[in-house]
Amino acid sequence: MQVSGHSLIGSQAVSPNGAPIRAINPATSTQIDPDFGGGSANEVDRACALAEAAAVAFRSTSLQTRASFLETVASEIEALGDVLIERAMLESGLPRARLEGERGRTCGQLRLFASVVRSGEWLDVRIDPALPERQPLPRLDLRLQNIAVGPVAVFGASNFPLAFSVAGGDTASAFAAGCPVVVKAHSAHPGTSELVGRAVQAAVSKCALPEGVFSLLFGSGNDLGTALVKDPRIKAVGFTGSRSGGTALMKIAQARPQPIPVYAEMSSINPVFLFPDALQHRGTALAEAFVASLSMGAGQFCTNPGLVIAVRGAALDGFVEAAAQAVAKVGAQTMLSPGIHAAYADGVSALAGHAKVRQAGKGVAAEGACQCQATVFVTSASDFLSDEALQGEVFGAASLVVACEDWAEVTRVAQSLEGQLTATLLMDDGDLEKAAQLLPTLEEKAGRLLANSWPTGVEVCHAMVHGGPFPATSDARTTSVGSSAIQRFLRPVCYQNLPQALLPESLRDGNPSGVSRLVDGKRIAQA
Repeated sequence: MQVSGHSLIGSQAVSPNGAPIRAINPATSTQIDPDFGGGSANEVDRACALAEAAAVAFRSTSLQTRASFLETVASEIEALGDVLIERAMLESGLPRARLEGERGRTCGQLRLFASVVRSGEWLDVRIDPALPERQPLPRLDLRLQNIAVGPVAVFGASNFPLAFSVAGGDTASAFAAGCPVVVKAHSAHPGTSELVGRAVQAAVSKCALPEGVFSLLFGSGNDLGTALVKDPRIKAVGFTGSRSGGTALMKIAQARPQPIPVYAEMSSINPVFLFPDALQHRGTALAEAFVASLSMGAGQFCTNPGLVIAVRGAALDGFVEAAAQAVAKVGAQTMLSPGIHAAYADGVSALAGHAKVRQAGKGVAAEGACQCQATVFVTSASDFLSDEALQGEVFGAASLVVACEDWAEVTRVAQSLEGQLTATLLMDDGDLEKAAQLLPTLEEKAGRLLANSWPTGVEVCHAMVHGGPFPATSDARTTSVGSSAIQRFLRPVCYQNLPQALLPESLRDGNPSGVSRLVDGKRIAQA
């Protein structure tokens, strides 16, 4: 399959005539053919009209049909073969092994949601049968299930051109819920996006679904995204990116005559707490593991360990020295795009020039375009607490070690933090009492708490939470990874006293759908 530079609106491939987008190879700073015509309000209108027309039919599909569709999307992506991997390598600078693994994750989460759909648990069926003889008042028949909210706008992320992009987690969970999806592709990897979009388009056709179930649009600047979020036919938004981008979409969505939710994953520095016994007994090993996590993928993960917090002393000095030695061996790595590299360079420069920050170690000097050097900095807790700028995220392989005077100051630093995706506790048995004291604070700050492991690497499974209090995400009650992500794109509907013929199949007597149901407060397993 060749990359054509087309947007995909329903079953059609179209060539908008807006400002063109062209991918850039970040390893060489050279442009990659072809041009992708930027879309306008006209393309948004066409895509949203088709999505609205498809919404009722798609949400009404059987569990088996929808699950098969998700599996077909995965198979169509795999069928692209090396064409997809090679294009993604050109557009992202990421190595083949990373992208092959990401393709596997993308298809794995599509198949995970297929199994979720088949189970029917997400419907949350509840039935309270009529009690006509109840005194002093009878109860009417009440039945509840979740339904899809309607068309969803998804914004592709820059750092995961497959797993958080066109057919990534937001799209997979929206499809699983029964929502048509209109994707705004990320401008850094348009060819990769088109290839995956054509795979989704093919799956829609093979499964005989309405064409409006999926559309893919391209556009530089903010106009296309603004028009998409403002469109009254869009009922929810999925976004992964910067805090400025996410909050801008939130404001647009809330200013609509009918406000809608924006599920935005934004900013996180993912604090790591080094407990005294662990630091004393295995500080060098922890430092080496820390640098490995920090520098993985040039640090371009939303769960990168950007902050390390510990009590000052000889053990922390040894950790910092070991980290400096480890980071000095880390080769320069190509970042995803010139824009991301420029932002990283600015962030590192700001820390390096800060009067209260010391550079402890730096990686091998960059030689190619858009390459970053992993860097470790050190500051005191008092300076960290007095300067909000030190809490800002530097997207890339840069981390700040915060030296505290005592454990009470560690606690104050934890209490001062903004919302995070993760918080990590590196501890030994002798640290359990301190960990128990700190845990309630961290529960309020982060969506995922880790002990003696590293935050990079997000398992796609049922128990995963990839979310957290603002600004990590816009809604701490949700996750963008894991099977419960489907809940973002559902809403409950209660059916009171409806005839059996009008009820959804899952709510009818006899349970023809065979799903688990809560009947008069008692759980009835799947038939």
